[in-house]
Amino acid sequence: MRQENLMYFAEKDGELVNLLFELGVKRNVAKVLVFLTKTPTVTSRAIDRGTDLRHLEVATVMKYLKKQGWIKSPENKAQSKGRPVKIYELAKPIAEIVNGIEKEKIKKANDQLQLIQKLRNYVS
Repeated sequence: MRQENLMYFAEKDGELVNLLFELGVKRNVAKVLVFLTKTPTVTSRAIDRGTDLRHLEVATVMKYLKKQGWIKSPENKAQSKGRPVKIYELAKPIAEIVNGIEKEKIKKANDQLQLIQKLRNYVS
């Protein structure tokens, strides 16, 4: 039988998830991001268990994170017969990811301010 160490969220991790969520990051994405900051390399099964998300939810989040360039999945040779296990890890440090989120939020805020200024010009 294979032994696997499982990681679970601590209270501080839950707070971090909530902060990311309040910034507009989807809750499942925030959960997986926080989980990945705690584990250098992890399987999707460990993510399922550690974040209490279903496999389909994790798969959807992983596609989104990969599209953003926030995670990578190095090739993993199968140890035995059967389907190879995917291993995931952060492609960037979490600080860089947060900087990217910040830049996106600043851009959105500036776009909104420009629209408000256009609106003011029309009503003046």
